[in-house]
Amino acid sequence: MPTTAHRIRGTGIRVAVVSGWEPDVLPGYQRFTFDLGPDPHGEGDLVATLVRRGEADPSARHAVLVVHGFTDYFFNNEFADHMARRGFAFYALDLHKCGRSHRAGQTPHFTTDLSVYDAELERALAVIAAVGPARVLVYGHSAGGLVVSLWLDRLRRRAATGRVETNVAGLILNSPWLDLQGPAILRTPPTSAAIRAMRRLRKLMVVRHPTGGGYGTTLHRDYAGEFEYNLDWKPLGGFPVTFGWIHAIRRGQARLHRGLDVGVPNLILRSDRSVREVDDPDSIQRGDAVLDVAQIARWAGCIGNRSTVVPIVDAKHDVFLSVSEPRRVAYAELDRWLDWYLTDAGDSPAPPPDGSPSRD
Repeated sequence: MPTTAHRIRGTGIRVAVVSGWEPDVLPGYQRFTFDLGPDPHGEGDLVATLVRRGEADPSARHAVLVVHGFTDYFFNNEFADHMARRGFAFYALDLHKCGRSHRAGQTPHFTTDLSVYDAELERALAVIAAVGPARVLVYGHSAGGLVVSLWLDRLRRRAATGRVETNVAGLILNSPWLDLQGPAILRTPPTSAAIRAMRRLRKLMVVRHPTGGGYGTTLHRDYAGEFEYNLDWKPLGGFPVTFGWIHAIRRGQARLHRGLDVGVPNLILRSDRSVREVDDPDSIQRGDAVLDVAQIARWAGCIGNRSTVVPIVDAKHDVFLSVSEPRRVAYAELDRWLDWYLTDAGDSPAPPPDGSPSRD
């Protein structure tokens, strides 16, 4: 596929671009594809895909950059519409080997080091900055919440030395993956050592195979959910979990447990309870069937010094894909925090119009 070099205006970054902005699979959205070069794991060339809602708006004072989790990609246009009504230019990034960025022959979502995502995240920031001087609110869900928290801690430290400028002004985390769920033995030093050894010897060996559906069946409208998305990019039972990838997650979580400072105010939304994932979707519609919410509560203080943590009663793992009432509450809590965020930035709060899913 042909590429061109594009210099991001106002920065020193040159980006290899597979294509310019072009129509996305979601009507009314556009996508911009970065060429990231050869995969260090030998699975071809890597790309990342930035998606935006509508045309660029140079007058926008605020933007949001959304980062998905494992077995996920951006598809929630309800969330995008809500943020647009609040005055945010909307962008989402499908990380390499994920969703729009997956290519034939690649192991979905595979990496052995979460810091490799820094480059594509910073390229996304540079593209947003090229449109205008918007303050960027970063959003991360599940594993994406871990990825962006680690990245912003590194970005803050680099900015403190004058090596980089950043337009990031806030962070929203939706059920971030802050510790390994399951029996305590999975988090012991011997288990971590075993995972580390297998990562060196058999990084692509599967630790957990896809399930029969469970959580995924509560989301997709062809089953027991409300949302439409690509089941090749987000299969009901998830993608296989490999030793190399889970070791990268464990390393990232261990770093977080030592304490981060993302350098910006942050909102952490989660469910008020976990439920055991089973095959019956009706029994897991109201609770987090993926993560242990007690672990999120325990480690939330390691994100930074200006955190607001809000449990949402009966919310799912992705609080913005919950059934109607907890989803409405999640949007209402988001709006309360955004009112403060925008006021702190010197803007007047701009609540969404009557009838939006976030109003009481």
